[in-house]
Amino acid sequence: MTDAERNILVVVHARRDDTVAAAQRVVSALRAAGARPVLSVDDRDELGDALALLGEVSTLGAEVAVEDVELAIVLGGDGTILRAAELVREGTAPVLGINMGHVGFLAEIERDDMDYAVSRAIARDYAVEERLALQVRVKDAADRIIFDTWALNEATVEKASRERMLEVVIEIDGRPLSSFGCDGVVVSTPTGSTAYNFSAGGPVIWPTVEAIAVVPLSAHALFAKPLVVGPEHAVAIEVLERTNGTGVLWCDGRRSHDLPPGARVVVRRSERPVRLARLHPAAFTDRLVRKFRLPVEGWRGPAILTTGVIGQAP
Repeated sequence: MTDAERNILVVVHARRDDTVAAAQRVVSALRAAGARPVLSVDDRDELGDALALLGEVSTLGAEVAVEDVELAIVLGGDGTILRAAELVREGTAPVLGINMGHVGFLAEIERDDMDYAVSRAIARDYAVEERLALQVRVKDAADRIIFDTWALNEATVEKASRERMLEVVIEIDGRPLSSFGCDGVVVSTPTGSTAYNFSAGGPVIWPTVEAIAVVPLSAHALFAKPLVVGPEHAVAIEVLERTNGTGVLWCDGRRSHDLPPGARVVVRRSERPVRLARLHPAAFTDRLVRKFRLPVEGWRGPAILTTGVIGQAP
């Protein structure tokens, strides 16, 4: 790909003035470097009159195929980054998140370093990290696939009615594990372990660990603790026929499907990971401390032992 053919997708939280102003700077920098800035149809619509401030930009799908996008630069929080991952799902472009929100756990860098991040992106000076994603399928009582999607953070089966409990049975690799009434079940990736999974009492999983977490929500059962299984295992959640209500499947809070009694949700590792652009290596521990503002006062640090190696036992 020559520089003249470089297509950079800019994904922006268009309802915030600061992100629109940031998009202007990013688009100008890309254009000055000879790259072509690209916007999705939805972002063009959301920007409305502010679109004129960006100048001439191409449209994803209509003018530029997703397969021809080199990189997606995201200006927003985790929700905007998840939307960007959805936009480039059928291509190979990695996602570079610049946090314009609050926590921004998926973002690579904060807004104050935006110009630095864009210059690195233009120079192709970044590494690509692949994150485990989930394939999610809904089957009906006749075992026919009626909905097929994916998730980066989590697939969640939830009760559709606030006043009614959902009756489910959990299955691992074709074998039933336990049935119970509950508010729902979260099936999470390591990337999503700090999102809904974390709020529901599930474990934080380091991104380097390939695993799938299963966390029941407000379950009425003795054995309904969080589970962690290997990525080669398939997790299924069946909405039992005896349930009094219906359920709903949510994937990353963006894609949903109604679940009548008898529906079956099968979750397994997707063959296609999500690609994130990384500007610098950083310990996941540091990210947890920074994003969650964890108290670490009093930490002395590892002693230099007789081996001369920090943190290594003699």
